[in-house]
Amino acid sequence: MFETLTDRLQNIFDQLGRHGKLTEEDVDRALREVRLALLEADVNLKVAKEFIKRVKERAIGAEVTKSLTPAQMVIKIVHEELITTLGEAGRLNLSGASPRVIMLVGLQGSGKTTTAAKLALHLRRQGRRPFMIAADTYRPAAVDQLVTLAKQANIPYWQEGTTVAPPEICKHGLAEAKKQDASVVLIDTAGRLQIDDTMMRELQAIKELTAPADILLVADSMTGQEAVRIAEGFNEKVGLTGLILTKVDGDARGGAAISMREVTGVPIKFLATGEKLDALEVFYPERLASRILGMGDMLSLIEKAESTFDQKEAEKLQRKMMRNEFTLEDFLQQMQQVKRMGPIAQILDMIPGMGRLSKEVDLSGADDQFRRVEAIIRSMTPQERRNPRILNASRKRRIAAGSGTEVQDVNTLLKQFRDMQRLMQQIGKGRLPRLPGLTR
Repeated sequence: MFETLTDRLQNIFDQLGRHGKLTEEDVDRALREVRLALLEADVNLKVAKEFIKRVKERAIGAEVTKSLTPAQMVIKIVHEELITTLGEAGRLNLSGASPRVIMLVGLQGSGKTTTAAKLALHLRRQGRRPFMIAADTYRPAAVDQLVTLAKQANIPYWQEGTTVAPPEICKHGLAEAKKQDASVVLIDTAGRLQIDDTMMRELQAIKELTAPADILLVADSMTGQEAVRIAEGFNEKVGLTGLILTKVDGDARGGAAISMREVTGVPIKFLATGEKLDALEVFYPERLASRILGMGDMLSLIEKAESTFDQKEAEKLQRKMMRNEFTLEDFLQQMQQVKRMGPIAQILDMIPGMGRLSKEVDLSGADDQFRRVEAIIRSMTPQERRNPRILNASRKRRIAAGSGTEVQDVNTLLKQFRDMQRLMQQIGKGRLPRLPGLTR
């Protein structure tokens, strides 16, 4: 989402880094560029001006002029002020008597229904007992969508079709949630194409009936400046307690995320980073600030890896590698786990210093290459995966035809796999492989 802004800021900081000692003119020139970059990224004008003012006051002060690396100090100040602008991380209010009610509000098309299912799955992984209520009776197929997602995630739900008034549906659904001993109730409310009095009166009625602990605005980050105005409108009418930004994996310019917290005073609580039900991240301002400045986000990467990889399986795989028993079946399994973490470019962006590399190197075909390798291995018999030495010319032609690839692609994969096996064998024997340019 922040790719354009990140590129602009990195170029500005690169130029600053060429100056041994920064003058006030250097700082002014750089901050003018930063301000333009923020505005181009759809950051609210008032927020951008206030941000630049705070950075300038610190950047021309003693902490920069006395620093051995002034440019790095300016980057540090920008990073810290970006965290301040993004605000503290908001958390759900889950303490108190069960069930705790969470209302999801927002305009039509913002992704409320999908977000409700994502949040329910997130809560269940935390040991909670979520329950979903389908109260969007206006959007065609909204109820069916919630039911489908609830069944997919194995979450209990309540729906009464589209003929009963939403406040009544919520009343009946809450009663059923209590019977089922749910700990958290998620209400998917109706949206409109724009804010109107009818929608707000309905939301206020649901609020009075259910006494929600949290009212979360689900906002489409791709709407830019408009998302900030939408947040202000909902906050004024129903009193928001938090924000969930959706479609942050898209090509939005990212300004909404930077502006919404400061303009509304309402904390961002989650970021929806994809279409899959597990694509929901807890919002951490310091991590997002690091991503915006191209510093990576190793903590999020580690958490993503921990949730994707099975520890026991990883230890078992390590033992097989050390004994040189690693097969193409194991290789396929590892590839599938890496794929679940997300696109390669997205993973590289989380590693400090690798974000720029991912832009310099063409990674557009990396995910296609993953799919090609997967197709080749799946076209093999179990015996061939475990013992690729039996692959003769005839078998390779069959595999290439079955996977829609060429025999050369099959040979390339097998060569890479043999190279990896030899490397694992050397490490297993306690010998580091000889690398070009290094002596032992």
